Amino acid sequence: MKQRKTPMRKCTGCGEMKPKFELVRVVKAPDVTDENGEVIKKGEVSLDLTSKKSGRGAYICHSLECLQAARKARRLERAFSCMIPAEVYDAMEKELSQDE
Repeated sequence: MKQRKTPMRKCTGCGEMKPKFELVRVVKAPDVTDENGEVIKKGEVSLDLTSKKSGRGAYICHSLECLQAARKARRLERAFSCMIPAEVYDAMEKELSQDE
């Protein structure tokens, strides 16, 4: 039988390539627009522990160090092309520490 290829993703914190299932997905939900195409509500950034949320995704390791490195270098902000408030980072750190 043919072996399935494991999808690899790059951690935005440490930059290592790892199997997708070993990493946590950070997702930016799509913006909500009205019928004229104007943005009503910006999409929120959050951790996606189930990997099923819709939106643009980036990946980090299950460690707080990788999330803090990505925060310090603003790598998630570059990946999503938007500013991420400090409260969102704090909530992600809290959620990630509970998951460990």
